[in-house]
Amino acid sequence: MSRTPPAPVRLDPAVEDPAVIDALIDAHAPYWPVQRYVANNAEYAALSGNRPEQMVIGPVFRGDWAAAGRVADGVAPLLHDERFVAAARSLFDAEVVRPHTVYANLTWQLPFAQGQGHTDIPAFRGMDRRTVPVAFLTIMGCSGLFEAERIRIATGVAWFYRGADGGFEYWPDGPDAPSVVHEGDIDNTMVVGDNDFMWHRVRPTGDPADGMPTLTLDSELVRRDAERWAIVEGDRTIAEVPRHELRVSLSWKADVFADAAEAELADSHRDDLDLDEVLRRFAADLADRGETIVTADDPVRDPALLTQLAETYVRYPTTSAS
Repeated sequence: MSRTPPAPVRLDPAVEDPAVIDALIDAHAPYWPVQRYVANNAEYAALSGNRPEQMVIGPVFRGDWAAAGRVADGVAPLLHDERFVAAARSLFDAEVVRPHTVYANLTWQLPFAQGQGHTDIPAFRGMDRRTVPVAFLTIMGCSGLFEAERIRIATGVAWFYRGADGGFEYWPDGPDAPSVVHEGDIDNTMVVGDNDFMWHRVRPTGDPADGMPTLTLDSELVRRDAERWAIVEGDRTIAEVPRHELRVSLSWKADVFADAAEAELADSHRDDLDLDEVLRRFAADLADRGETIVTADDPVRDPALLTQLAETYVRYPTTSAS
C-alpha cells in the first residue's frame, strides 16, 4: 500500500485521575490471554508474522470493558472522554466520532518484542469482527483492495506503568521507514493513531534472564490483593505477580466519519461489501500477479487460503529500534 497513516496525536496526561483506571482494573478482574481472540495457528501466523507449529501463549491478558454495545460498570465516562474524542477528530480531520470500544491489556514478564509488528483489526462496510475472523479482516486491510469501504477507526493507547521497559514502537511513516519508540516515562500518556493502518508493537517487558511463564488458553490473571496478583490455571498457581510489575495499557477505539453523509452511508448499508465481492477482488488481483486463488469451502477461515493471502499482501516492517 502506498499511503502512510496520519500523524499520531499525543495526550499527556492521558487521564486526569489515574486512580480511576486503577479502580477499574481491580473491579473488572480476572483477565484472560489475548490469544483467545485468535481461532487457529493460521490466524496467529497471519497476524503475527510468525510461522510456528503451535501458537505461543504469552503473559498478555485482556479485559473488554466496552465492546459490542456492552459497557462495564464505571467505564462510560472513559468511553466518552471529550479529550479522546477531540484527538480522534483531529487525527482524521473529521466531524463525526463514535466511541465504541475500551479494553485493557495487562502484561507481565514478556522479555521480547511482540512479533515483527502488527496492525489492529480493521472494519469495512458490511464486514467487521462481529461476523468475520480477525485474520481475514487484517489481510483485507493490508491488501489495499478495500479502501473505499474501510471504516476509519481512531485508536488511543494509554499506559499506566512506571517501568522503564515495555514501550510502544510504531512506524508512523510506513513499514519501510524508521520506527519511533515511546518508552521510559510513559505512565499516564496516550498515543492516538490510525492503528488499523500504522504498524506497531510492544517492546520487551521484564528481564530476559527471568524467562517467560508457560501458559495455555485456560490461564488467567487474578487479583489477590492491592499489591499481589497471580497467574493461575484452575487450582494451580503458575506465578505470583507484584502489582507494580504489571504493564497496563488501555485501548480506546472510535469509528470516525468525515461528515454526516459518510456516517449515513455506513448506517444505511447501501454500499456494503459481501464475501463474494471480497473474493472476486482477491481473485482478480492474484490473477494479475500470475496466481490462482485457493478454493475453499470456508474462505474466511481456511488455513491454505489465509496463508496464500498473508504471503501476498502482508508486508512487515523492515526497520526497528534497537
